[in-house]
Amino acid sequence: MKPHPLPKTVAPLPDELLSGWLSRLAAANYCDDAELLAHLRIDTAHGTALDFNVDAAAAAKIANAARVNPDVVRSLTFPAMTPREASLTAQMPFQHCMQCAREGLSLRHWRRAWAFDCQVCGTRLVQTLGKLREEQISGKLIYRARRGAEMLECAARSRGPKQLRRAMRAVTFAMSLKTFRGDPSFAVQNPRSEVRLFYLAAIAAARSHPLAKAAIVSKSIDDYARVALLRAFEKEPRLLAAVDHIAQRCARNRGPMTAVSHN
Repeated sequence: MKPHPLPKTVAPLPDELLSGWLSRLAAANYCDDAELLAHLRIDTAHGTALDFNVDAAAAAKIANAARVNPDVVRSLTFPAMTPREASLTAQMPFQHCMQCAREGLSLRHWRRAWAFDCQVCGTRLVQTLGKLREEQISGKLIYRARRGAEMLECAARSRGPKQLRRAMRAVTFAMSLKTFRGDPSFAVQNPRSEVRLFYLAAIAAARSHPLAKAAIVSKSIDDYARVALLRAFEKEPRLLAAVDHIAQRCARNRGPMTAVSHN
């Protein structure tokens, strides 16, 4: 038995996720998300569970209640993605636009690891969890992170894996400096804004002279960071050898400059 149509409905917006639209639909009918889903007889208390897959029965119930076509409901979920895109798409909201969120929006592109600015209003996205400490984030870091985010998007959507592998290698090395353990694809979805920006900025930094930069940093890292460096270059031992060679050469070049004069 299908639930009765709701007294009020709302039109879906471009790029809106099903969970966000359901939240707006619930608000329009003076209830919360869980109450709406219970009324629709959908076996979940959280609309985010439907963002990646909504079955035909659930789509039909929602469509009937909201007086829209079931195809409209299905269009609000994530489409089929490549494994690379999927690994960089958050299952749960991790960032949002403060301005658009006030209007109850939850947009699809906010879930992407490379998303940086809201495509609706242009405001920089902020982390959903954790404290907002914008005053501690430098403009230079934000600029470099934005460039890194653009590069990450290009890498994720490129035909071959080379660009993404290079980007993730930069993130892996940056993770060693922050002693962050885990998958680099999760690192660029970090709930701490300043940490995520650091990883995105590393992608941009690695574009120019990546081996030299890795070598400069590698001289003063601890054992865990050294392991992370090895992991970053594990499939390319020749690159790791090049990093070590550059680091040794830099050390030799600084030797005469740091020597104490006895004249």
